[in-house]
Amino acid sequence: MFNTIFPKIHKEGYKFLAISIITTFIILFFSKFLGTLFIIITVWVYYFFRDPERYSIGDDKFLVSPADGLVTDISEKSGPEELRLENTSYTKISIFMNVFNCHVNRVPTSGKVEEIFYKPGKFLNASLDKASEENERNYYKIKLNNGEEIIIVQIAGLIARRIVCDVEQGQELKQGDRIGMIRFGSRVDVYFKNKKPLVKLGQNITAGESLLAVE
Repeated sequence: MFNTIFPKIHKEGYKFLAISIITTFIILFFSKFLGTLFIIITVWVYYFFRDPERYSIGDDKFLVSPADGLVTDISEKSGPEELRLENTSYTKISIFMNVFNCHVNRVPTSGKVEEIFYKPGKFLNASLDKASEENERNYYKIKLNNGEEIIIVQIAGLIARRIVCDVEQGQELKQGDRIGMIRFGSRVDVYFKNKKPLVKLGQNITAGESLLAVE
């Protein structure tokens, strides 16, 4: 119960939480109303950076969700040209994270980080299709144990201003391991082949636990 009410937070959150707490105490000296407002903001900052434990199925026949949020797209698309995959067809699933979702992202299945590519860009609403091509984003190509690959793309949103990467090229990951986070509203795209989607448009899913696709 304690961990549910007071979950641990991602390391990126400590400085923002400290700034919010200090600002709140200063403002309280001048205005109780504004101070109360900043207390609410501080609580929100704390929960935005929450990093709860998640428990994956532990079966690489499945892909688990890389993000908490709403499924906004399930389609057949060419791979990202930034990874030289524009001539390869994939199933793509997009997950939109609003400012109340947990923003820590996880790897859908076990594998090795074969490539990471960061591309700066705009900060359009992450729910828009063109955000996949114009917004700030970070690409991960994961080589699976069966020789296939999946692509995970963290896409910054209208409010987000930084994508945080917690893994490095060549690192071995287990299903559900953390790969990073996006600060303040964003989206994650997943590209894969030879698997059947298990989610539907408009479904809310949970990173590391919800089953995204199966062989």
